[in-house]
Amino acid sequence: MTTRDVTSWRAVAAATGAADRTAAEDGIRLAYRTAGLTEPARFVWADSPRAAVEAVEQLDGAGKSVREEVRTRPWAHERRSTYDALGAMGWAARWSATGAQLWDTTSALAERIRAGVVAELAGKSGDETAVRLVLLDAVLGQHDAAWLAAFEESERLAGLAQVARNAGWWWPYENAVVVAERPETLHRDEAGRLDRADGPALAYRDGFALHAWRGMPVPAAFLEELGSLTPQRIREEANAELRRVMLEHFGYDRYLEESGAEPVHRDETGVLWRVPLPGDEDVVMVEVVNSTPEPDGTHRTYWLRVPPSTRTAKDGVAWTFGLGGEEYAPLRQT
Repeated sequence: MTTRDVTSWRAVAAATGAADRTAAEDGIRLAYRTAGLTEPARFVWADSPRAAVEAVEQLDGAGKSVREEVRTRPWAHERRSTYDALGAMGWAARWSATGAQLWDTTSALAERIRAGVVAELAGKSGDETAVRLVLLDAVLGQHDAAWLAAFEESERLAGLAQVARNAGWWWPYENAVVVAERPETLHRDEAGRLDRADGPALAYRDGFALHAWRGMPVPAAFLEELGSLTPQRIREEANAELRRVMLEHFGYDRYLEESGAEPVHRDETGVLWRVPLPGDEDVVMVEVVNSTPEPDGTHRTYWLRVPPSTRTAKDGVAWTFGLGGEEYAPLRQT
């Protein structure tokens, strides 16, 4: 598989906007035929995985789930055949060059969607187990991109691949299939984690959405106040994880400046600052000045967050280089 092929599957996993319903339904029919099943009699489209779970719960006469026949067995057979043909090392190399490059981000995203669906629907019905059981019947469509990338040329998986390229999650039953649209928006950081400060990081057309800051789930109302934070509001936040999000958004250096922090140590490397936070570890940072001037002749100041156990500025700067204070002796500071 070429880099371009992996890139195309990465785009599938991150695709947003309306599904190509005709192409997706054709892919589902192909997947049924490949599995030796009669094509489904009807398709039910839903605007999100949440709505799809609700649609599944209301299906009448759909018959039993055929996920095992349509998705699990073909995948297992293809993997076994590929492993036998390539051997252990060859299979490891194939996976490393294909699916492994997409696995972490796509599996994490799918798990977040599951958690969001469970949180909303179990809260309405009070039956978390029932919601989770419906989710177990889902084929993940575009979010199966990681393992589909490893079998780009497989005829056995061609139907599944066609659905993945054109739609979101889907639920296959004997007589009916429920298919979810893809999200309308998706925002991620450089590490592939859900991330957005001014709205939902993932949103579907029916309003089902996930809010996150650098991968951490946060309430929608929490994001709305990030633009008006003060040091006092940050200190008053009881949830330590949300307080860290506030600090990252507000800026540690700004927090130190506006909270009236006092330096606790100075030496030739910089200034060490410490601010206690109730119920959490102290914020400890080293202020250093770049000895190399900027084009305009000024010297830029940097703030480096260091472990709470740091006692001197030199120890803090050394830690950023993976050294102990006694080992750190730069010939020239930059």
